[in-house]
Amino acid sequence: MNAAANPSRWWFYYAVLTMAAWGVWGALIDTTARAGFPEALGYIVWTFTLLPPALFALWRAGWKVERDAVSVTLGLLAGVLGASGQLVLFKVLRLAPAYLVFPIVSLSPVVTVALAFLLLRERVARKDWVGIGLSLVAGALLAYTPPAGGASGAGWLLLTLFVFLTWGVQGYVISHANRRMSAESIFFYMVVGSLPFLPVACRMVDGHQPINWGLSGFWAAVGIQSLNSIGALLLVYAFRYGKAMVVAPLINAGAPVMTVFLSLLLYRTVPNWVNLVGIAAALIATLIMALTPEPTAPPAQTKAP
Repeated sequence: MNAAANPSRWWFYYAVLTMAAWGVWGALIDTTARAGFPEALGYIVWTFTLLPPALFALWRAGWKVERDAVSVTLGLLAGVLGASGQLVLFKVLRLAPAYLVFPIVSLSPVVTVALAFLLLRERVARKDWVGIGLSLVAGALLAYTPPAGGASGAGWLLLTLFVFLTWGVQGYVISHANRRMSAESIFFYMVVGSLPFLPVACRMVDGHQPINWGLSGFWAAVGIQSLNSIGALLLVYAFRYGKAMVVAPLINAGAPVMTVFLSLLLYRTVPNWVNLVGIAAALIATLIMALTPEPTAPPAQTKAP
């Protein structure tokens, strides 16, 4: 991107790139599971695909990261929150159908917005409040899938709320960390924070299940999870230049829209009317938030890529 671009728009550029990366990832992620590559192994692959973006971030930072206790704690906390939520989500989807789980998880930006408003003292214009509200509604509508079976027990709700809270708090932590440390350092520690969960993911793999290590399984997972990892780095930059109250709900609503459109093109999957309403709400929210430059977050010691 041109460095001469309006600096007040960096948050929006990175948000759009994050939505694109995660939108394509969302449209393709099920292909490897259907091809015989377990979701838990997908987490392990994702962890290792975080390494190239982390090396790129370190290169940009001159191979230097903040080493004070607060910076290390914030970065590691962001990684632990994201990774633990991802692993618990695998477990939840074995207990309850996606149509019950994802509408709840998709509202995690509510937590980010509330914490940013109360603790970071972020404030937005009235038109942005409309966009935030539409984004949250759109996220829930886009996560809806027609019922196909019920949930097993009541534990799934507690686990779903855990994912809801961890991902919501993670957005706040990333935004807060960007006020005192570089985006590159945040991402580096996020990657480090995800590594301790690798043994847990390994234990979640069914050893009796055949595993596809071929092009349609393992290697496809490497490519698809790389999109997830690149999106994670772009997310940190989006929070670096924009307000958490705007960035979190916008990305949460925008990425599923791209997933729906790609699914329509690739699989001829026609969205239901609930998803269509969600698409309309997400597009309106994106337009509202894009019309006026958003004041940037307090700068950290980093430069725009």
